[in-house]
Amino acid sequence: MSKVVLLLFLTLLSLSSRYLVMVNGQRTWCVAKPSTEETTLLVNINYACSQVDCQILKKGCSCFAPDNLLNHASIAMNLYYQSHGRNHWNCDFKGSGIVVVSDPSKSHYGLV
Repeated sequence: MSKVVLLLFLTLLSLSSRYLVMVNGQRTWCVAKPSTEETTLLVNINYACSQVDCQILKKGCSCFAPDNLLNHASIAMNLYYQSHGRNHWNCDFKGSGIVVVSDPSKSHYGLV
């Protein structure tokens, strides 16, 4: 993710937190910021999966691959975000989450 895109995202975030809820009626997803430390990703996975069913992350299941912390954290965080109403605060994870408008399973992050 480029620094310019991240800066744009942070600027939009500071201008209006309501902007993150829905963008022109588009669906949104929650993903982990690529710069997030591994320990934070693990905390996010553990928290999200204590609140929602994360069975799809088990080995052999549909969302196991790619098998890395960023991917697994993004999926767990998104499961939590989707099940809790897609409010921007449900994707915060102490500043380690980003709301995107492009389906992360099909493309690069489309930052809000």
